Amino acid sequence: MKNGNDTKNNSQPTLFERLGKTEGIASIVDDVIETHMNNPVIQKRFLPLKEQPEHLALIRQHTIDFFSAGSGGQAQYSGKEMPAAHKGMNIRPEEYMEVVDDIMLILDKHQIDDDSKKDVLAILWSLKGMIVAQ
Repeated sequence: MKNGNDTKNNSQPTLFERLGKTEGIASIVDDVIETHMNNPVIQKRFLPLKEQPEHLALIRQHTIDFFSAGSGGQAQYSGKEMPAAHKGMNIRPEEYMEVVDDIMLILDKHQIDDDSKKDVLAILWSLKGMIVAQ
């Protein structure tokens, strides 16, 4: 299905651009981390990071780079592959859904358009099997 503005794929902004480039993605990531820390279902996984500021900063930067690179930006992701990064965490499907819900809530807060939210959701669904129950 073609959009009326769709003359060439190159004329469409990338997801990276639609999310506000590096600055927008960083702001989204910061809000998502804060939301996770306040979510009673998953906060036990995130609150300990407050006591490890260097580790939290590294996770934050890896998340920014991961979404920047995966959405069309020029960033290089240097973190672990998803299964290795989540190995031993035994994340339950319910917890993953809370993470997805938090991200969607923050995308709404940042007034991200519906098509971009659908693109982010597709990325999150593609990662689920690499993160849940590792």
